[in-house]
Amino acid sequence: MTAYDDYGMPVGAYAEPESLAHQAWRVARAFALYRVKPEVDRRWAGIKRGGWSVRRVLSAVRVLVVVWWVAVYLGERSAIRNAVDACRWENWENWDSDANPHRLVFVADPQLIDPHTYPGRPWPLNDLTIRYVDQYLRRTYSRIQEVLYPDTVFFLGDLFDGGREWSTHTHKNPDQQWARYGDDFWMNEYRRFGRIFFGHWGDGGTEGRPGQPGRKLISSLPGNHDLGFARGVDTSVRDRFHAYFGDGNRIDVVGNHTFVSIDSVSLSALGQSNPQAAEHLWKPTIEFLDNAKSQKRRMVQRELRIQQGLHAYPGFEHKIVEKEELAKAELPHSNEDVTEFPTVLLSHVPLFRLPGTPCGPMREKYPPTPVGKGEEPLEKDNRNAISVSGGYQYQNVLNREITVDIADKVGDIRYAFSGDDHDYCEVLHRAYTSGGGGIREITVKSLSWAMGVRHPGMVMVSMWNPVDKQGNPLSGDASKTLQTHLCLMPDQLGIFIRYAGLFGLTLFVLTIRAALVARGYIRPHQDTESPLLPTSSSSAVNEKAALGSQDPTHSAADGTHSSNSSTASEHAHLHVRNTQARTRSASPAGGYGIPASSLVQQAGYFEPSRSADAEKRREVQARAWGSVSTKSSKKKSIPLFWTELGRSLGTVAVVVLSWYFWLIWRW
Repeated sequence: MTAYDDYGMPVGAYAEPESLAHQAWRVARAFALYRVKPEVDRRWAGIKRGGWSVRRVLSAVRVLVVVWWVAVYLGERSAIRNAVDACRWENWENWDSDANPHRLVFVADPQLIDPHTYPGRPWPLNDLTIRYVDQYLRRTYSRIQEVLYPDTVFFLGDLFDGGREWSTHTHKNPDQQWARYGDDFWMNEYRRFGRIFFGHWGDGGTEGRPGQPGRKLISSLPGNHDLGFARGVDTSVRDRFHAYFGDGNRIDVVGNHTFVSIDSVSLSALGQSNPQAAEHLWKPTIEFLDNAKSQKRRMVQRELRIQQGLHAYPGFEHKIVEKEELAKAELPHSNEDVTEFPTVLLSHVPLFRLPGTPCGPMREKYPPTPVGKGEEPLEKDNRNAISVSGGYQYQNVLNREITVDIADKVGDIRYAFSGDDHDYCEVLHRAYTSGGGGIREITVKSLSWAMGVRHPGMVMVSMWNPVDKQGNPLSGDASKTLQTHLCLMPDQLGIFIRYAGLFGLTLFVLTIRAALVARGYIRPHQDTESPLLPTSSSSAVNEKAALGSQDPTHSAADGTHSSNSSTASEHAHLHVRNTQARTRSASPAGGYGIPASSLVQQAGYFEPSRSADAEKRREVQARAWGSVSTKSSKKKSIPLFWTELGRSLGTVAVVVLSWYFWLIWRW
């Protein structure tokens, strides 16, 4: 009996339509059953017919595919994975077993490729460069987050390459080459930067490690490619950068260390002629430096209160504030007597040093000048040093006077980290006011492989500074609270060079193979997969005719037999009987013979083979594969060469490129 629902409709008469996911699953299942499975079965049947053999398995095409698979996997997976794994914190940290250090990473000069980087470069090459550099940055940065999981990441400027060139709503670049790139273009670049770095910040997680207050990413420090340099800085360009990344002048307390970031590219306008004309550029940084010492102290007081479980700031005093005093009112701060944390200075432009000051053995592009065995490194090494020079919108180091002013106003600087140079440099400055023993400055490598270094990198910092309620180090020594490590990334250009070399080897091997096939020394791949039963008798007839034309004594016209033309060892084909052949005679007098013109005449005849016949058969086969030196065979061998080369090269390319794009798409 039919059941009805509340609306009078038969129960089960209607059903909800299938979801898109279920429909997609059905399509995929049908494709696998009716497309993939028959093809696999067909190829498996061909393999079983041909049998397993070392020659079949280790064919040139298969070997090259395997070699390419390994090379692509090493280049697109293992290279970055091994590089980051080699930098694990436990591999180089040297603290007591009970230490729980704060772990920080400096990233310098990602300098996203844009039209300003390679002006005039043709469209396909420029777009490919942008895509591959972005992919490298994304993959390395993502792997850093997943494996190293730093508590804090600082960017040291030059986030963009042409950021200073893109016009704003109130300022149009006077250079006509860049005037058409405006605020919308900058916003697209900002979103692009966010997809690479902000979007993958949480790939390893977002929660702080045990014993750490949380995770932090700071990218407010500007570089000369972001704003310009000195008088080349436009205030509207700077305001736009600050609006989206934060103020370039700031103080952060991280891991019981005080980090002081300064906008050194704007400050450098103070060191040029007639500085008063550019006061609007350098004045904000000077005002920040004037208050740096007091602000550092307040930040330490605030941090110590938080560590004790107190509110960051004392409560407001309950009193009436007059209207004229309201503008000068300040947030109340603790007046507790505290000890300053070790100070770390961050500047995009390196501090001043004398020309020829060596950068040390870890500088990649310009290593130290070789010296004799047992001799000390040179005290002045122009090759290994950062050049004390400048040019359009850049200066390799700050002015001496500006560097002295920074060191005096910030005070107690123990370490400094900078960018801009793209290569590693480590210098101990003893000429400036510091926290004792001089300022140890490290210029951080660029993380991009398009910035002139084959091995991009970053600097890892491990900080351990346990303190008491007043900020005094429990270890009693504030000079050994920070350890650094240079972490190198893979040589992407070297990987591409290896791919190019392997492609050359592949082309060479397949060319030799195609030539051997064309000359008949080896059989083409499709010959091993021919069907067991022929679909037509044309091949048998052609070979028979060829044999007959070579030896008239064995032609079909004289009623004799050709030698073993249908033996299984030669062709393994069954010959189709001619439809015009005569049937057997009913009279014994007429005999039971079959006309000589019939192809079936040879069936079952096992005349002993003679060397002449065997030689003729080899000659016929060789001619079919183009190894006989005749004009007609040469004409046939050339197309066969190109056909075989294109087929084998196409097979390798399709398989390898599918593997390659799957690897880069999946990660």
